[in-house]
Amino acid sequence: MKTLEITGTARTATGKEETAKLRKTGVVPCIIYGNGENIMFSAPTAAFKDLIYTPNAYLVKINLDGRKVETGVMREVQYHPVTDEILHVDFYRVSESKPVAMAVPVTLTGSAEGVKLGGKLQQATRKIQVAALPKDLPDAVEVDITLLGLGKSIFVGDLKVENGNILTPKSTVICAVKMTRAAMGAAAAAATAKEAKDAKDAKKK
Repeated sequence: MKTLEITGTARTATGKEETAKLRKTGVVPCIIYGNGENIMFSAPTAAFKDLIYTPNAYLVKINLDGRKVETGVMREVQYHPVTDEILHVDFYRVSESKPVAMAVPVTLTGSAEGVKLGGKLQQATRKIQVAALPKDLPDAVEVDITLLGLGKSIFVGDLKVENGNILTPKSTVICAVKMTRAAMGAAAAAATAKEAKDAKDAKKK
């Protein structure tokens, strides 16, 4: 999986006043926890642009004061209810020897048969939860939709991740080709033409 690095500064002061002071200086209060000690730190707001405002998933290398590097995954982001300002970010520490769960993007590949017949492709799920060792986490889960016909769907249960487990319920719809009026009209016309041909062939016999 792709890795993104953030440079942070360890902090010891807590409380609303202290965190408010940090935000006024353009930094975000953060914490990394799990598999060991909890470490509070802060990082520039700009450092989160490529981590939060993207469809991609990343492992995060957190460089603390140039003295220590922690590896984690982003677990929770708190936003201001009015301004959408980032208020706090939680990271979960990962271990090379322990599986970790992450939301991984779903990428559709190919051209669906149903679309060629006039249907409309709809992607219902853009990320799924995958558990795997950090080295085995995929950048994305590719779904080949080439054989997806009219009125058909692909479910999470149809997918597989090498060296990993999918945690999202199997019944979750990934994508579907919906019937459109044009497609229904074409299907009806094709059915009528077939009936007429069958009837003509029957008379010849």
